[in-house]
Amino acid sequence: MRNAGSSLDIKELLLLPIAELREKMGVGEQGLADEEAAERLEEVGPNRIVSARHENWARDILRRCQNPLVIQLLVILVVSYALGDPYSGTVVLFMILISVGLSYVQEARSTNAMRSLQRMVRTLAVVIRNGQEKEIAIEEVVPGDVVVLAAGSIIPADLRILMAKDFFVSQSALTGESMPIEKSAELSAGSLQSPLEANNACFMGSNVVSGSATGLVLLSGRATYFGKISERLAKRKETTSFEKGIHGFTMLMVRCMVVMVAIVFLIVGATKHNWSEALLFGLSIAVGLTPEMLPMILTVCLSKGALLMSKKKVIVRRLDAIQNFGAMDVLCTDKTGTLTQDRVVLERHVDVTGRESEDVLRYAWMNSYYQTGLRNLLDRAVLAHTELDVDRDCIKVDEIPFDFQRRRMSVIIGYEGAHVLICKGAVEEVSAICSHYQVDEEIYPLIPFVREDLLEEYRDLSAEGYRVVAVAYREFDQTRQSFSKADERGLILLGYIAFFDPPKDTAEAAIQALVDHGVAVKILTGDNELVSRKVCTAVGLKAGRVATGPELEKLPPNDFLRVVQEANVLARLAPAQKEGVIQALKKQGHVVGFMGDGINDVMAMKSADVAISVDTAVDVAKESADIILLEKSLMVLEEGIIEGRKVFGNIIKYIKMGSSSNFGNMFSMLGASYLLPFLPMLPVQVLINNLLYDISQVGIPSDRVDQEYITRPRKWNISNIRKFMMFLGPVSSLFDYCTFFVLLYLFGCASYKAFPSGEPADAHSAYLATLFHSTWFVESLLTQTLIVHVIRTRRIPFLQSRSSPFLALMTLLVMVIGVWLPYSPFASFLGLVPLPALLWVWIAGFMVAYVALAHFVKTWFYRRFGDE
Repeated sequence: MRNAGSSLDIKELLLLPIAELREKMGVGEQGLADEEAAERLEEVGPNRIVSARHENWARDILRRCQNPLVIQLLVILVVSYALGDPYSGTVVLFMILISVGLSYVQEARSTNAMRSLQRMVRTLAVVIRNGQEKEIAIEEVVPGDVVVLAAGSIIPADLRILMAKDFFVSQSALTGESMPIEKSAELSAGSLQSPLEANNACFMGSNVVSGSATGLVLLSGRATYFGKISERLAKRKETTSFEKGIHGFTMLMVRCMVVMVAIVFLIVGATKHNWSEALLFGLSIAVGLTPEMLPMILTVCLSKGALLMSKKKVIVRRLDAIQNFGAMDVLCTDKTGTLTQDRVVLERHVDVTGRESEDVLRYAWMNSYYQTGLRNLLDRAVLAHTELDVDRDCIKVDEIPFDFQRRRMSVIIGYEGAHVLICKGAVEEVSAICSHYQVDEEIYPLIPFVREDLLEEYRDLSAEGYRVVAVAYREFDQTRQSFSKADERGLILLGYIAFFDPPKDTAEAAIQALVDHGVAVKILTGDNELVSRKVCTAVGLKAGRVATGPELEKLPPNDFLRVVQEANVLARLAPAQKEGVIQALKKQGHVVGFMGDGINDVMAMKSADVAISVDTAVDVAKESADIILLEKSLMVLEEGIIEGRKVFGNIIKYIKMGSSSNFGNMFSMLGASYLLPFLPMLPVQVLINNLLYDISQVGIPSDRVDQEYITRPRKWNISNIRKFMMFLGPVSSLFDYCTFFVLLYLFGCASYKAFPSGEPADAHSAYLATLFHSTWFVESLLTQTLIVHVIRTRRIPFLQSRSSPFLALMTLLVMVIGVWLPYSPFASFLGLVPLPALLWVWIAGFMVAYVALAHFVKTWFYRRFGDE
């Protein structure tokens, strides 16, 4: 049995008699047989909506190889082998394997951990098969299944109601309508404009508030209304600030590399007259300028952050969202469940004069206790007062159910020798059917003055965010057994009860923590502005200007941007308006986070830089989320923001270290290529030097981050990185040129002689060139590795700020390897020779001077340009 199909088909099925509908769907009174259900499942597929497709390992590796940095290394690899330099090619291949391999392994581990957590949550549905009720996974529900529904059930598919009793459904995830809707087996009179309006149909994405029902599944999976919306929303998220920043840095390095390689290639070819050697040397320079470990550093930093977040009840679905957390300077969220406890508390029960009255609470309690219709949050708040001295054994005589026209409901019970009609509902509607009011034991006429005073109090409480319900009663003779809506007149008004969704205990502290860390909180809600303002005041959030959806609709674009920027509370918003608010904030340069849990939040989540949801959200919202909270709390978000800034801080360390150090080396290489009669360093030495330096950076993800760095949002600033590279790079080159001077004029390398072909003229000249290569190889590696400890902090290195033990160990290890290589068995293979003792003294002096000057320039730079 295929899914019912189009919207027109559904309308027709909703109009059919139930017997004819069963026949059309191929199901009898006993429900489907297991074999038939299995066949239908095979035909229509699992009952799940569209979800992100998971790549296999081969596609994942291929995608990583499409990174511009990796493509560059692959080109160099091919050219190296083509020109007969397998040693350089092998080193480049090793770099690619480290970069791509570690990135893949780390992200795969994080992804597998996330999927394991998701598999722990399994949603079930109750269906009738073979004449018996049984629980099955929602994914196994098929068209033709008869589903059993009760309070708390999730509607597993689009279905037609077969039987219902006091059945109310919340469709807020689909429509944004907060009030439950009554459903029944019979279609109400009137034209059916949309299936969503049908009172005899329920749709996937809804949930049962109260009552019970059975329903026949018409559509499942992607064919459902919910599924079709989800499929349209399954496009890729917009490019985030993190992705833009990484792309900007990558293109900066690629442009720098292309220019530098072209210049070095021309200089070496023209001066050394060996163009193939010039090409190989130019390609090694390209490798030196390539931050090939960036993908690995990114993945390790982000994976480490994801692991820490998982310990704090936060599941990271997209690793780069952790950095976006740190950069986020505006958080948009609903108030319900985030600022408030998402539960209703009875705060007042008073008579008409405003004095506390136990009679009001008692009568309200009996109304809620004896009703069989919709028992909503307000009823549960009333019934929570179990300390009341109330007769729980009264005989219930009748009930007049709630409806949205009367906005009240009544129960009739045998109480104190009479049949008492107890009415509870909206203040205007209940007061309109009252002729008297009661204070203590006295009953007075409800004159217009008193009625108006009551309504004014009701309006004041509503403005303060309270939900107010009036309570009234009327006594009848015990012989009366049947009652109707017509009996709701001439009532005696007892008073009213007032409810409030209290703020979370942690909300005020969480908001203050977010503000202290530079994150503005904006409330985007469909609720009215009075309630929203009250809640914001209660949690210490300065509401300031409150804008509403209808107001925003009328504004021209420029005014819209201004109002969205100014207002902290935006109320009565439609789903499309939430998305518009997010986009407007992003246009003004903000990094925006959005926290949502319904399908009406999904478009806004797609537009946000970081989309946040909770584990109780609808599936499509969770699929759209970058971050899923196992606890709906702003305090958890604040912790995530701190973690995000630490991650970003460590990523920026690598970028600044790598770019400035490599730029300095290449600037030195450019001058040396022009000034020297021989290559300043062999291609394989350039590659090994770069590889060792990259290995020393593996400890960066574990590094400590200074406290002052995480106090405000951090965003990508490619211009600032470029300036840092331009100012710090030449400091490295300065000491390189000092090393050149010492080697040329104090250790005799200036006496190097060569044949016209460029080959050394004698053994001594060959030794001088090798000594030059060896010394610069060691000096370059030691200084750029040591300088990591200077660039990683704004403070004085080693004294005011120390690196993590792992980073210190890795840098020390690489420096030891650099010192050991000229004396190692690999020295001849790498073209290295032992250095004279006096040269080590010069190198040590250069290292001390380099650290001091680099710290001075770094401090001046941050004062002049900031650390964005």
